[in-house]
Amino acid sequence: MIDIATRVWNHKWKIDPIVRSLIDDDFYKLLMCQTVLRRHPDTRVTFSLINRTQSVPLAKLVDEGELREQLDHIRSLSLTRGESTWMRGNTFYGKRQMFTPAFMDWFENLRLPDYHLERVGDQYELTFEGSWPEVMLWEIPALAVIMELRGRAVLGDMGRFELQVLYARAMTKLWEKIERLQALPDLRIADFGTRRRHSFLWQDWCVQAMQEGLGDRFIGTSNCLIAKNRDLEAIGTNAHELPMIYAAMAEDEDAVRQAPYDVLADWHEEHEGNLRIVLPDTYGSEGFFQHAPDWLAGWTGVRIDSGDPAQGAETAIRWWKEQGEDPRDKLIIFSDGLDVTKIEALHKQFSGRVRVSFGWGTLLTNDFRGLTDGDALSPFSLVCKARAANGTPTVKLSDNPAKATGPKDEVERYRRIFDVGEQERRAVVV
Repeated sequence: MIDIATRVWNHKWKIDPIVRSLIDDDFYKLLMCQTVLRRHPDTRVTFSLINRTQSVPLAKLVDEGELREQLDHIRSLSLTRGESTWMRGNTFYGKRQMFTPAFMDWFENLRLPDYHLERVGDQYELTFEGSWPEVMLWEIPALAVIMELRGRAVLGDMGRFELQVLYARAMTKLWEKIERLQALPDLRIADFGTRRRHSFLWQDWCVQAMQEGLGDRFIGTSNCLIAKNRDLEAIGTNAHELPMIYAAMAEDEDAVRQAPYDVLADWHEEHEGNLRIVLPDTYGSEGFFQHAPDWLAGWTGVRIDSGDPAQGAETAIRWWKEQGEDPRDKLIIFSDGLDVTKIEALHKQFSGRVRVSFGWGTLLTNDFRGLTDGDALSPFSLVCKARAANGTPTVKLSDNPAKATGPKDEVERYRRIFDVGEQERRAVVV
């Protein structure tokens, strides 16, 4: 097992680049990319970095030269033969050749497009523009780079023994969480922590700890490179990006209102009835279920990614019952701001009523809270979102207004289109 503290003490970035592979990415990005390449290859999009935690002055903490060096390194990456073989030949969700030959031919020749980086006050403006299939693959690597460079800025001031103690404490902290999770019967939990991880090496260590501590109850990781290297299931389906861009491309307000369902119809056709997980909160879950077509009730489950998770699960359960479906046959995946206490509570509340699963993100792979003076390594809320499609602004509302993105007037227009009422504003931690 790698001695992470010694590696950090001795590190040179060319030995330990922050992103070391085009598949050091979340599985859902590759699944969505295949759909986008086939259906919307010429759509032009803009993605931008958004630091929701303005109290973290990224431009003061992260050296611009180092940031550019890491981003340029990512642009030099291409798919290796071993990675291509894994994607072409592996079985994902019980299906062989999840990725088509046409997609793999394109991906094997891909180099990520250029970026625009500018310092604005104490923050960075980082923007990616170009064709949707290419630009969308910047999201996760860009977030991982910023998060790890901020961590390296703190770690660089620590001595060798201080680093050893820091990582020993972080390992102990995670193992104590795992011991609590061991008490939960029929637990199903996956690593969803790539985008805001402390580092690649630390995420890999966390995954190995989950494997040993939880056995079969640890069902896999969203990170494709770690899944490949550790012989784990790659976990993921789709994300808010699809309805955001479909809605931006819509010709009128009726088409905007229909966009989330058009996404799922295309997804169903793309995957021949597999990967049928609904993400309902892009424009408010209540309205989504209220207007959902009957055929969606037959899908496998729902992912809850904003708002009050218990309330979101109750909404889904109520909808299934109204549609004549047995919720005990359905799957609910909780994936927003999870830590062990919330996992325990949700597991207790919903086990037996539905099939429950958890996608554990930032507080699995980046929980150094309380381990440094001033919590200098605490995680913060950083996202990279689609900002425009073919020149039209994109909007995300979610079930938490604190997570809404888009121009203010467009956010209000979308709230009207989707008849979104009062929402509880909840603190966004990660």
